Amino acid sequence: ISERIRTEEELRTSSELLSLFIKHSPIYAFIKEVNSTESRVLKASENFQEMIGVSGSQMSGKSMQELFPPEFAAKITADDWSVVSRGEILHVDEELNGRFYTTIKFPILLGGKNFLAGYTIDLTERKQAEEEKKALQQQLLQAQKIEAIGTLAGGIAHDFNNILGAIIGYTEMAKEHCPAGSKIGYNLDRVLEAGGRAINLVKQILAFSRKANANNCIPMKPKHLIKEAIKLLRPALPSTITITLDLDTATQSICSDPNQFHQIVMNLCTNAFHAMEQTGGVLGISLKDCELEPQDLLHHPIVKAGRFVVLSIADSGPGIAPEIQDKIFDPYFTTKEVGKGTGLGLSIVHGIATTSGGFVTCESELGTGTVFRVFFPGTEEQLTVPIAPVDRDLSGRERILLIDDEEILVEMGKVMLERLGYKVTIRTSSLEALSTFQEQPNEFNAVITDQTMPSMTGIDLARRMLQIRPNIPIILCTGHSSLVNEAQARAYGVKELAMKPFTKNGLAALLRKVLDDNSTL
Repeated sequence: ISERIRTEEELRTSSELLSLFIKHSPIYAFIKEVNSTESRVLKASENFQEMIGVSGSQMSGKSMQELFPPEFAAKITADDWSVVSRGEILHVDEELNGRFYTTIKFPILLGGKNFLAGYTIDLTERKQAEEEKKALQQQLLQAQKIEAIGTLAGGIAHDFNNILGAIIGYTEMAKEHCPAGSKIGYNLDRVLEAGGRAINLVKQILAFSRKANANNCIPMKPKHLIKEAIKLLRPALPSTITITLDLDTATQSICSDPNQFHQIVMNLCTNAFHAMEQTGGVLGISLKDCELEPQDLLHHPIVKAGRFVVLSIADSGPGIAPEIQDKIFDPYFTTKEVGKGTGLGLSIVHGIATTSGGFVTCESELGTGTVFRVFFPGTEEQLTVPIAPVDRDLSGRERILLIDDEEILVEMGKVMLERLGYKVTIRTSSLEALSTFQEQPNEFNAVITDQTMPSMTGIDLARRMLQIRPNIPIILCTGHSSLVNEAQARAYGVKELAMKPFTKNGLAALLRKVLDDNSTL
C-alpha cells in the first residue's frame, strides 16, 4: 500500500498548498461553484473575507445573494454564469462601498461540475492617486494658461495705457477752456469718466494676470475694509437677500493692497448677489484665522504653510454645475447674461490672492449654494498709518527734459507742463535725449522719461544720466513693464516710478515732489 499512501500524501500536500495559497494570497482570491441560478463560494482568501466582513466559516458555501446587496449579487451571479457557460475569461471593474476593484474570472471544469476561480485587486488608492495627478495636471495647465494670457495682457496694457494717456490728457486740457456748466464741458467730463473706467479695466486685467504691482501691499486689518464694502453693496441688494457677518475681531494682519482686497470682496459679493437675484437668500461673510500644514497645501505647492486669514463668502443660491467648476477662474468665462458680467471677476480674485502669496478655493453643490474662501498669509509687520495729503502749489519755473517715443504723448506732456510754468525740452529718442543731456548736464532741473523705448530703455537712460550727474531727479514712466518695478527703479537712483496713464495734476504733483525733495538735499 506504499504507493497509495504516497499518493494520498501528495494529494493532501497539494490540497494544503492550494488552501494556504488562497488563504494568504496578497490579492483577493476565490473559488466558486457555479450554475445558471446561483454562484457559491468554496474557498476565499482571508483579505477577501475581511473585505466582505465575514469569517471563512461563515463564507464557505454562501451564495452571492447571501453575501452582497441584491443588485450587486445579481450582477456577479450573471457574470459568473457567463464565464463558465462560455468558457471565457472575464475582466470586470466594480465599485462596492465606495471602493473600486478590478476582477478577473476564469472557468474550471472538473468532474462534470462548473467551477470558477478568480482574483480581485483593490484599485481605490491607485484611482485616487490618478485623480490627484489629473487634478495637479489641470492646475498646471490652468496656471500656464493664465501666465500666457498675463504675458499678452502686459503687452496690451503698455500700448493701451499710452492711448489712454493721450485721450485723458488732451481731454483735461480741452476742458480747461470750457466755460463752467457748458454742454461741451459736460461731454468732456463723460469722456474722462469713460477713460477712468478704461484705466480700471486695464488694472483688472493686470491683476488677474498677476502683473499688478505687488509693492502696493501694506500690512492691514481686513475687517474694516469688509465693512466698507458692505456699506457700498447693501443699497444695491434687494430686500430678499439677507447679509450675515461673522468677522473675528482678533484676526492677524495681512499684507495686501487695500484697493485690491476691496475689489475681492466686491467681486465675490456681486457674484453671490447674482446667484440669488431671482430667489433671494442669505449672503454670508466671515473672517477667521487658521493654521495650514504642508499636507493641507498639496494642491497649492507654491504656498508656504503657516498662519492664514481666510475670507469666506457664501451664498444660498443654486450652486455651480460640476462640469464648469474647473473653468470658473478662466478669464472671460461667464454664465451670466449679456450686460451682467465680463468674466473677469473670479480671474481677478484668483490673481490678487496669488500675488498676495495666498490662494482661493470654491466649494459648491447644485441646490445647496456656493462658498468661496480666499486665504491670505498672516504677517507680523506693523500696520502703517496713512499720511494725509497736503495741498501744494503745482506750478513751477524749472527746466524739464521730457522723453517719450510716442510723439503724441511727448507733445501733450510739453503743453501740460508749460501751462504750469515749466520750461520743457522734448525728445522722442532715448539716444538723442542722452546726447542732449551730455552736452548740457546742468541745463535741466529734472528728467521725465518713458521706460519702454527702442535703442535704450528708460531705466538704462536714467542710469547713464545719473553717472553724468548723480543728483539729477528722474521720474520713470511706464504703462506696464516686467523689467522694472518701484524698488528696482529706486535702486538705480530713480526718484519716482509713475504708472501711465496719469492726469495733469498727478504728473504735476509728482514732479513738484521730486523737485522740492531735491532742493532740500
